[in-house]
Amino acid sequence: MVTERLSVVDIIRRKRDGLTLESEEVRFLIQGYVQGKVADYQMAAFLMAVYFRGLEPREMTDLTLTMARSGDMVDFGDDPRVVDKHSTGGVGDKTTLVLAPLVASAGAVVAKMSGRALGHTGGTIDKLESIPGFRTSLDREEFFRLAREVGAVVAGQTGNLVPADKLLYALRDVTATVESVGLIASSIMSKKIAGGARRLVLDVKTGRGAFMKERKKAQELAQAMVDIGRGAGVRVVAVVTAMDQPLGRAVGNALEVAEAVRCLAGQGPPDLEELCVRLGAHMLLLSGVEGELDRAEERLRRLIRSGEALERFRRMVVAQGGDGRVADPGSPVLPAAPAREAARSHRSGWVQAIDALAVGRLAMRLGAGRERKEDSIDPSVGVVLEAKVGDRVEKGDVLGVVHARDREAARWGAARLEEAFVLGDVRVEAPALILETVS
Repeated sequence: MVTERLSVVDIIRRKRDGLTLESEEVRFLIQGYVQGKVADYQMAAFLMAVYFRGLEPREMTDLTLTMARSGDMVDFGDDPRVVDKHSTGGVGDKTTLVLAPLVASAGAVVAKMSGRALGHTGGTIDKLESIPGFRTSLDREEFFRLAREVGAVVAGQTGNLVPADKLLYALRDVTATVESVGLIASSIMSKKIAGGARRLVLDVKTGRGAFMKERKKAQELAQAMVDIGRGAGVRVVAVVTAMDQPLGRAVGNALEVAEAVRCLAGQGPPDLEELCVRLGAHMLLLSGVEGELDRAEERLRRLIRSGEALERFRRMVVAQGGDGRVADPGSPVLPAAPAREAARSHRSGWVQAIDALAVGRLAMRLGAGRERKEDSIDPSVGVVLEAKVGDRVEKGDVLGVVHARDREAARWGAARLEEAFVLGDVRVEAPALILETVS
């Protein structure tokens, strides 16, 4: 057998010395680890070698496909309309709530498996579960059926989706190897491929509130995932976007659902609509629904103005057991926090910066996110910004409103929110949101 001449120690040594691994070596190592034949200390040594030596595009593709095939696989066959989207995580990032019904209303099929919140970034599943009755735990048959019937379905990841990635990520977390671009790219792409993605738009965020703080690193990650897609037969477009201030104005689960509804009704924050229209246009191009980016963007704006996108959101919610009245702007069905407190400006000036990381951590500590996987979430709490970068404020103006479980938490949160704003005498323009596209 071929495996008889492979050695875990030799594979580690080859990567340590900067050599490129053969496909069979990658498969042998990862499959052996999942089967318990490769020890944690050996895999830890390999991960550290990768951290310092990196991975070539083919190695990343081999690693990605081996991890993707380690558990359940979702397959939509040859349907060219099926398209997926993934974000690397940010503050106030509710784009999936807008994109799934918006793109579906144009004729594509968005069948998406999403995760939960951990740390300062929100989780799509938690946001959707703030809608009364909404079910994110779907079996395979229902997932496929809703994709066909509604055109948009968002569900939690199955228990046996990419077990290799779960094992590797747990080890990376305790061996200081999380930040490896090659390992991050392989982790993300393995989950998307196992989830059935054959056409994929990536929102790679960079800045203070993103995982990739430096733009150069975000560019590297975007390119790495595009390279993996090319090697794995997946059509990928990556859009690098700014995450120095929160996206939109709402940060918190039910608050973000309400803002997504307003966006679908044509009344959302301009930055949220801009990003959703751009990402959605790329999704339409990949699915073959449209052939030109400008035409695709205009089509999506028409679907927002006509109300068709909002009605598709209502259909998606009802199909997954949720209360369809959530699609009525101003609907009272979403949970509301009992205490609110305004954060006010201590001086007049221009908003020069808003620390997205500080706002995200504030929302998490109010109960909108998790520091640990076992933490519970309060869907009602969070923050709504009243000012964004580039706005003029006067002393005493409201910068934002904190939604909290009690008055003490609301007052504490308002003080922290005011500290996240940087005000100055020099006028600044609103920063660019969409930085570049890699395809």
